[in-house]
Amino acid sequence: MMALVTTAEVCDANPQLLVSGELRALEPVFQIYGRRQVFSGPVVTLRVFEDNVLVREFLEEKGNGRVLVVDGGGSLRCAILGGNPVVQAQNNGWAGIVVNGCIRDVDEINSCDIGVRALASHPVKANKKGHGEKHVPVAFAGTRILDGEFLYADTDGILISNSELSV
Repeated sequence: MMALVTTAEVCDANPQLLVSGELRALEPVFQIYGRRQVFSGPVVTLRVFEDNVLVREFLEEKGNGRVLVVDGGGSLRCAILGGNPVVQAQNNGWAGIVVNGCIRDVDEINSCDIGVRALASHPVKANKKGHGEKHVPVAFAGTRILDGEFLYADTDGILISNSELSV
């Protein structure tokens, strides 16, 4: 459905949803990685801080076209997503991953057929303590994102919608 419709067109077609807050644009703070520049799907949320154990666990599951939204607290001190989990995510059918934090293994990630957004890249790896919260509301880039909402991303930006948009 999103293949032919841009995020700009979605915004233009749904001004009332933007006003009500049912459709929200993330602030433009993300870099674009991965071969799939356009992606969308139901959101799965995760909150971690400088720890990537839960990120890896999620991406080992079947994605079924979902988008993993990881609130890494905006940390620029280490990477909470690397090449191996992204390859697994691609192979397990995840549509994309949005990280409020850093990634590494950029060249490997850029060769994967999956959409990845992150604040930056960083060579230092994350901790492995397994701390974090799954399926919780997260807030970053100027908006709140709930588990089960819908995410639409392209080269213009990222939209979050309360419900699936039929454009």
